[in-house]
Amino acid sequence: MEDTNELIEQRFRKLEELRGLGIDPYNGKFVPDSSSADIRDKYASVSKDELEAAGIMVEAAGRIVAMRDFGKASFAHIQDAFGKIQIYIKKDVLGEKFALLKKTDIGDIVGVSGRLFRTRTDELTLEVKDFTILCKSLRPLPEKWHGLKDIEIRYRQRYVDLIVNPEVKDIFAKRSLIIKAIRDFLEAKGFIEVETPMMHKIPGGATARPFKTHHNALDMELYMRIAPELFLKRLLVGGYERVFELNKNFRNEGISTRHNPEFTMMEFYIAYRDYNYLMSLTEELFVHVAGKALGTLKVPYGDLVIDLTPPWPRITMLQAMMDKGVPQEALEDYDTAVRWAREMKMNIPAGTSFGKVLDEIFKELVEPGLQQPTFIIDHPVELSPLAKRKPDNPKLVERFELFIASREIANAFSELTDPLDQKERFLKQVEAKERGDDEAHAMDEDFVRALEYGMPPAAGEGIGIDRLVMLLTDCQSIRDVILFPLLKPEQ
Repeated sequence: MEDTNELIEQRFRKLEELRGLGIDPYNGKFVPDSSSADIRDKYASVSKDELEAAGIMVEAAGRIVAMRDFGKASFAHIQDAFGKIQIYIKKDVLGEKFALLKKTDIGDIVGVSGRLFRTRTDELTLEVKDFTILCKSLRPLPEKWHGLKDIEIRYRQRYVDLIVNPEVKDIFAKRSLIIKAIRDFLEAKGFIEVETPMMHKIPGGATARPFKTHHNALDMELYMRIAPELFLKRLLVGGYERVFELNKNFRNEGISTRHNPEFTMMEFYIAYRDYNYLMSLTEELFVHVAGKALGTLKVPYGDLVIDLTPPWPRITMLQAMMDKGVPQEALEDYDTAVRWAREMKMNIPAGTSFGKVLDEIFKELVEPGLQQPTFIIDHPVELSPLAKRKPDNPKLVERFELFIASREIANAFSELTDPLDQKERFLKQVEAKERGDDEAHAMDEDFVRALEYGMPPAAGEGIGIDRLVMLLTDCQSIRDVILFPLLKPEQ
């Protein structure tokens, strides 16, 4: 293979040659009347003789992705948003313009018009009567026989990834379909879509480390949103009863196959319902979305087949840990829990709260085994500063997390509406922050004030859109479902 720099130099020379002929390969105008999908859909079943007799003329545009030169004739494939179409170019048909073919390269974008016919191998083909160079590509695409496989380059140069790996484009088309299905489902249930701020004076709605920014005109420190929860619940106070938001959240955390600092979440809130209602609604939502995106409830994911057929098991967090051998006394006594976790080689720093200790035990022992859809319910109150306590056990809250393929996909709870209890829990979170917990929740006096005006009984849920798309597209890394994931600076 020739050196890439030499190939680029060759393309620059062709660019200058075109301009020397009075052709600006960046100023062409061409409006296609047919896409590759249109051509396939309309004429795939039309025979060779019927095409010959009909003399069907079409105009199409796309990127040259393959070319075979036979001297006085050439075959090429052009690719648009919907696929490829073969074109056939003959010198005796194009005349003087045929010489321009020598100035084109794989990667160039062209507009072509001509007659449809079938080759000897019966491939539907467009015989070019005229063509226009619409954009000269100055960088060669990866060679087709090995494609673009380098993961780092694929994520960093997603535009090339989309050109040479059509299956990647399919993933993001399915992502769009999934999001549309979610919107349609919630709107049919009477929810309205809203927008809330992405810059907050107080980071809230989740326990996470925020990104900081600064507003120059107001000389104010602000935080990028870690969750929209507190603003959406303010809307319940204001009289809305069913709201949802598809939003970007930002959390200053590690990067992995499951985490991107910027991610998409869907949160929705409904008045006069509790977390039991949301579990049933979540099952219904996932069935709807999988049906629209895949047409089946049996979802292939890696070596698994995930069965989304409801109902899904509902297991308390404490019972799930006891089922993995955690002694009951470790779930009831702080010192016992710390000692047992350390004996199991878990890293439990001094000062870790009881709830966080239990959470670490759960993540280590239980999460990896949660392959099929499972609701883990009734969490310790320390882990859920915004959730309603269970009436029969105030140490726990009415909360669930939905796990599929060992990943948390959704988090929901019956909402805490007691402003005095909420303020007390905020104060405990402030104490935890002062002890060094960077993810502890800040005090939000205005949210407490909103609750003092009165919020109806309600339930709310957040669903990780990126992880849901991963599940329904069989992607093992979150970077595969985010068009432009955050990466280290290019060396």
